[in-house]
Amino acid sequence: MVETLADPRVDTVGSLDWDHLHLYVGNARQAAHFYTTAFGFTPIAYAGPETGVRDRASYALAQGEMRIVVTSPLGPDGPIADFVRHHGDGIADVALRVDDVREAVGALRRGGAVVVAEPVQTHDDNGAVVAAQIATYGDTVHTLVERRGYHGPFLPGFVAVAPALAARHPVGLLRIDHVVGNVGWNEMDRWVDYYTRAFGFTQLVSFDDHDISTEYTALRSKVVSDARRRVKFPINEPAEGRKKSQIEEFLDFYGGPGVQHVAIATDDIVTTVRALRANGVQLLEAPPAYYDTLLERVGDIGESVGVLRELGILVDRDDLGYMLQIFTKPLQDRPTLFFELIQRKGSLSFGKGNFKALFVAIEEEQAKRGTL
Repeated sequence: MVETLADPRVDTVGSLDWDHLHLYVGNARQAAHFYTTAFGFTPIAYAGPETGVRDRASYALAQGEMRIVVTSPLGPDGPIADFVRHHGDGIADVALRVDDVREAVGALRRGGAVVVAEPVQTHDDNGAVVAAQIATYGDTVHTLVERRGYHGPFLPGFVAVAPALAARHPVGLLRIDHVVGNVGWNEMDRWVDYYTRAFGFTQLVSFDDHDISTEYTALRSKVVSDARRRVKFPINEPAEGRKKSQIEEFLDFYGGPGVQHVAIATDDIVTTVRALRANGVQLLEAPPAYYDTLLERVGDIGESVGVLRELGILVDRDDLGYMLQIFTKPLQDRPTLFFELIQRKGSLSFGKGNFKALFVAIEEEQAKRGTL
């Protein structure tokens, strides 16, 4: 593992933050129901035929600082239909908030970024929003959003909706911690270079196949981040192993590079996991032996090892503190997109000490699918 702890340089695009995640799905109404009742999101806005949008239906959902949008096509043709047909349900857009879209696009272009859509201003009675799109790995894009002075429920073109559903058990999700992308063989360094050159990001951590491996599979990963450590993108690629790794499985089922998982922060992971289980969410289970020597590995923690064992929550420590994490199973039938739940108690790590246990659990699921 190589770790870069020097002060990062100022970001090329200025201050960055998460704006929203845009998922293209086969049935947006059903997906909105799932993310509401299982994960505790609240519907806040809608766009579709009733609002003058003829080719799609979109539901914007909110929880804590997070915003996600689920969109499905209303016909067999067009880019949304093509995406879903090829990838299944997945994150098409990791949207980022910026102070000035036009300045950001100019800086990104000078850094070698591919601009998919030039800045455009849209408006409604709630104000104006400026947005542009930047390409990244696979069919994924980053929409840059400038919201200064906009007071609508989500974006122009959306109308506010009254929540009709709620989760049986509130989940307590707060914000996006990081978004992980899977890319093809020997493509990781290319995309790390893309983010460092175009966005001015800094590489925080590098994991090789000695850090992330089991008896059967391996991968490599590097993490890039903005200057504030707010927007973090781990990027994974396959490494040689005896059997097919989770990254290869993802690439096969997704049909190329894309967002593998989203890590979502909570300030009480025990309560969050209990609520998710009660709401019917399926979570990965750690090998039972993982907990036998947990305190020897991570030292004193504020949680009961018995409770962590019961719920399958993993723990890792760095020199700043410790963190707790757990992973859902895939959120759809294709074994592609999933969520990570994370609670940081000082630690800035990405769970290096948990890689072996996590990968064993993932390999057990791959074996059930016959793809290991």
